[in-house]
Amino acid sequence: MQLWPGEPFPLGATWDGNGTNFSLFSERAEGVELCLFDSFGNEERIALTEQTIFCWHGYLPGIQPGQRYGFRVKGPYAPESGLRFNPNKLLIDPYAKAIDGKVVWDKSVYSYELDQPDQDLVINNLDSASYVPKSIVVDPSFDWEGDRLLKTPLHNSMIYEAHVKGLTKLHPSIPKEKRGTFLGLASPEVIEYLLLLGVTAIELLPIHHFISDHFLEEKGLTNYWGYNSIGFFAPHSAYSSSGVLGSQVTEFKQMVKTFHQAGIEVILDVVYNHTAEGNHLGPTISMKGIDNVSYYRLTDDPRYYMDYTGTGNSMNMRHPNVLQLLMDSLRYWITECHVDGFRFDLAATLARELHDVDRLSAFFDAIHQDPIVSQVKLIAEPWDIGEGGYQVGNFPVLWSEWNGKYRDSVRDFWRGSGNNLGELGYRLSGSSDLYQHDGRRPYASINFITAHDGYTLYDLVSYEQKHNEANGEDNRDGNNNERSCNYGIEGPTDDPEINELRMRQIRNFLVTLFFSQGVPMLLGGDEVGRSQGGNNNAYCQDNEISWFDWHLINKNFELLAFTRKIMEIRKEHPVFRQRKWFQGRSIWGSPVGDLSWFNHEGKQMSEDNWQDGSLNFLGFFLNGNEINSPGPHGERIVDNSFLILLNAQKETINFPLPGKTYPNKWKLLVDTSEPNLVEGKLWYQANQNIQVLGNSSVVLST
Repeated sequence: MQLWPGEPFPLGATWDGNGTNFSLFSERAEGVELCLFDSFGNEERIALTEQTIFCWHGYLPGIQPGQRYGFRVKGPYAPESGLRFNPNKLLIDPYAKAIDGKVVWDKSVYSYELDQPDQDLVINNLDSASYVPKSIVVDPSFDWEGDRLLKTPLHNSMIYEAHVKGLTKLHPSIPKEKRGTFLGLASPEVIEYLLLLGVTAIELLPIHHFISDHFLEEKGLTNYWGYNSIGFFAPHSAYSSSGVLGSQVTEFKQMVKTFHQAGIEVILDVVYNHTAEGNHLGPTISMKGIDNVSYYRLTDDPRYYMDYTGTGNSMNMRHPNVLQLLMDSLRYWITECHVDGFRFDLAATLARELHDVDRLSAFFDAIHQDPIVSQVKLIAEPWDIGEGGYQVGNFPVLWSEWNGKYRDSVRDFWRGSGNNLGELGYRLSGSSDLYQHDGRRPYASINFITAHDGYTLYDLVSYEQKHNEANGEDNRDGNNNERSCNYGIEGPTDDPEINELRMRQIRNFLVTLFFSQGVPMLLGGDEVGRSQGGNNNAYCQDNEISWFDWHLINKNFELLAFTRKIMEIRKEHPVFRQRKWFQGRSIWGSPVGDLSWFNHEGKQMSEDNWQDGSLNFLGFFLNGNEINSPGPHGERIVDNSFLILLNAQKETINFPLPGKTYPNKWKLLVDTSEPNLVEGKLWYQANQNIQVLGNSSVVLST
């Protein structure tokens, strides 16, 4: 086959209509072979002889989209020096836009002899080509029909976290061949459901191509969540209903376009902190065999890997070509696939220059100056498992963060344990203590009660102990401190009083979430009481434990209707979606300030009240006449005023409504002890007492 010199950039396989340019970065390689595979698995090897700035490249006329390929890279096998080259291993292109197949856990996918004493020091010469996925040449063309990023302001966003397969696998109205796929997710049934719920963005668990861990498959399990990436440019092929030779790319784009047509943004949960190749005993299927020293963080003994992620390895963000790989990937998903933003898994790892988490790391610098990536939604999971890895509140401007302190504070308040009303006040008002000091705004806080990692909201009020036996680790995995409460019985019960209390607590959590300043994120299924049976680490449960049970819509329709109601209230009222910090004073001349806090006696919170750990009640007033943020045309925004009363104690509170300078008339919008309350049916006068039952919330409006 005729080989032309080609070009070093762009990296990966680039089809131009006549042929395909191939380019692979490897700083230490001594030779690179491009391997082409036909539909029967027959292989043709072509040496890439051109090398430009460590990129090995060549152009092949006539190579069309759908072509399967991989690389073999020659060089020394010297693990003690961090070098793990082995030309007997077929390697996935880090820039592959599509990937076909899964890893078959044969001995050949490892570069070393499994049964030798110092295992990884002894090279394994078995050929792995039959057992690893193949990279695919793709046709990038797609008719977007004028689609573009929605750019929904973050302060107006309501995020719904979901799993591509889990949300659709059991949907009775979606054709079976589309369930669990990108097209199934974008089906009219799912779109309509999300629109009725009121979400503005769907945040998808990882859709980058990933592989399932060997140890899980040995147990008959699988990596369901997908935090085991091996292709930063490729949509996961198992989520495609239309084929895996590039059709998965088209299907993903069609899904995004459909969501955009409905006004819903698509945010991807991305895993750039590590790959599926694991530690020194992991497989060699891509970067480990391409240039191990460049791609991964190694210890002082380069045989071993730095592991800030708990997965065996960490990407080497100090290397410019690795940084380029991540930035190229981000730009690709934005420009070519129209993705609206990203949630970065274990983002603290990406910020480690040496060992410490550095706010001025090269990764943040690159994003900050990038004209494309800097303009989309950037959400950090602001921690990893390394020393100093808990970085809530410490990410730079442009970034929002999963606010783990919000989650913990709200959980503690509603279970009546470890209360700190001072901290709760910060969390409800946007967490200014975390984000105001460096120029960020309240929408830097992504507020959540539950997420994929941990209990569902139903399980949070039903279990005090994790129940992860199905994971095959003797219940040792998962978080041991969920700040949960079962209210007397562990798990499901027929006791009507306990069940009523549990549902009321779910409503309390939802009221707190959607009426806090910041950006609310709802775990998919919490609005209908989805349970995982107490499993708080269902990463390997690709079954009914994790899948969305659509029959719950009818079973728990009352809860769904309640969730829709409070989400609609948030959407309609800008007082809950403020872009600037509260001042605690009058801004536009009202007799009272923009925010006031009340204790259980209806009096302004004192310093002693804030520090009193025995108090389990907090009320706050949001003044709709004192909104500090202008409208889109600079106009003053005026809204209703709201009084929100949160009673986490068992006893009923007779709360005297404020008088004098406060509104003289209030209508009752929400009472979590009465989920079917007709809005505005009851009105209260200033100084009149209102009952707030134990473990209940009340929301009043002018």
